[in-house]
Amino acid sequence: MIRLQNGQRFPTLDVPVAGGSIRLPDALQGSYGVVLIYRGAWCPYCQAQLAGFQRASDKLAEAGIKVVAFSVDDEATTASTIEKFKLTFPVGHGVDPDHVAAITGAYTNAAPHHLQTTGFVLAPDGTVLNAVYSSGPIGRLVAEDVIGMVTYLKTKC
Repeated sequence: MIRLQNGQRFPTLDVPVAGGSIRLPDALQGSYGVVLIYRGAWCPYCQAQLAGFQRASDKLAEAGIKVVAFSVDDEATTASTIEKFKLTFPVGHGVDPDHVAAITGAYTNAAPHHLQTTGFVLAPDGTVLNAVYSSGPIGRLVAEDVIGMVTYLKTKC
């Protein structure tokens, strides 16, 4: 199984969202980006992560960071998650866990079949700056860490 390395381009992935789909990493092009793969709405750690990124949305925007999240949840469950946490960033649904795992290296869970938490910080050109792979419920990107990393990177340029 592959794991994406820093400097590699994030693979092209079409993610269904309400009213259509978004293509990654193209949807984040020109901005720093965060791709959050979460286990599902049922996961309390995932709920906390999504809510944390929403709470930090103003600081993320100020730092020039766009966020996209997705899971294997169906569209109705995803819509409820968006409403519950008042999420303003795109949240995808119904992804094929085996396909996503094959192109990103994300771990999967056999039964029920879902993706484990995985997060990527992307440069404006769509290359991976940081990858966080978890084989279970804990170990994930935190908004404040992402903001700090991007702020630091911008001062180096």
